Amino acid sequence: MNVNHFDLKKSALLFFDILNGYVPEPEPGKPRNLKRWIQNAIRLGKAGRAAGLPVFFAKGNHRPDNATTALILTDTNNSLTPWPNGEVTKPKMHVIAGDKSSDVLAELEPKAEDYYIVKYRWSAFFQTYLDLALRARGIDTIIVSGGSTDVGVASTLYSGRDLDYNMIVVSDACGTSHDQRAHDTLMELIFPRMARVRTTEPVIEMIQKAKG
Repeated sequence: MNVNHFDLKKSALLFFDILNGYVPEPEPGKPRNLKRWIQNAIRLGKAGRAAGLPVFFAKGNHRPDNATTALILTDTNNSLTPWPNGEVTKPKMHVIAGDKSSDVLAELEPKAEDYYIVKYRWSAFFQTYLDLALRARGIDTIIVSGGSTDVGVASTLYSGRDLDYNMIVVSDACGTSHDQRAHDTLMELIFPRMARVRTTEPVIEMIQKAKG
């Protein structure tokens, strides 16, 4: 096996939580202001679709009453803010089932034939049909893009590694709103142990080369 190996017929794109609820609405009459990593995800999606790669969207789907969210004891919330007086509370959900907040960003051009992986925890694999859908198509390699790097992306990569998938993490097509140091540490010190870490341009070139 070689780190440069890439089989187009056994690969797929996985976009993690690139949803309306996580991206600010545009001002009236103006285009949506997208972060650079989301712009790279869009470029990645276009290249993948042009090469015939199947596209998977992992998407939060929380109940409006937050009833599927559990309280577990942690020192801080996701933003690393300690709980006031040590009292742990359920977070405010940014994406709600049945609401446009949980819809995939329109700029990613979601299509009816794409796979929509509804999830209730950080990992896109946990109690979803993602593994089943990938194996049914003979896919063993997943190209991963999305956010947050230090939450759902990391959890999904750990799960994918334990399920023996080859994974390619597109570092500049992933992002975090919590602490950039976490993103950088994961990309530099953790993810290379379980995946191939690449930037957008080399991944697009790899896809195009495989397409021929």
